[in-house]
Amino acid sequence: MDLYSGPINKLISELSTLPGIGEKSAGRLAFHLINMPQARVERLANTILEAKNTVRYCKSCYTLTDSDLCPVCANENRDHSTIMVVENVRDLAAYEKTGKFNGVYHVLHGAISPMIGIGPGDIKLKELIERLKDDTVKEVIIATNSSLEGETTAMYISKLIKPSGVRVTRIASGVPVGGDLECIDEVTLLRALEGRIEL
Repeated sequence: MDLYSGPINKLISELSTLPGIGEKSAGRLAFHLINMPQARVERLANTILEAKNTVRYCKSCYTLTDSDLCPVCANENRDHSTIMVVENVRDLAAYEKTGKFNGVYHVLHGAISPMIGIGPGDIKLKELIERLKDDTVKEVIIATNSSLEGETTAMYISKLIKPSGVRVTRIASGVPVGGDLECIDEVTLLRALEGRIEL
């Protein structure tokens, strides 16, 4: 037996399909939306529709934007000779928040994972190689995750790019700030040791 009317059940069902939203959270969101003033609900609905209809991939780096080029790629003050390769738009945002990277990005929209059927052709690798035909690119920084998929992707990209003569680097990984050494796995500790710097 349904506890709520058809429209409420339908709203809960739709909200629960969003990532990270379970049925209980979907129920709370549904009731919150229903109790919101009509004007706010319409503004939210219109904002979602506007984003869906206007947001697209940047023609250069493949992040999400509402223009042909995203603000990073359009900025002439950025170092366009250095490209940081990231798995997704959230990773790009994380690096931008540091305010320390002045190059440009390339968003893969995934990582190579043969176990779930994601191969090199399923992510934006071909587009990255196309960008490297521009002789101004001097370095590609691979900033994929330290997972098995991220490492596989990094190795694949490195093997693809190295013959072109473009410098390929990988971000360091190791002990997180505030982490206790006794609680950290051996691979992370080894990475931290290999990526050590002089003080």
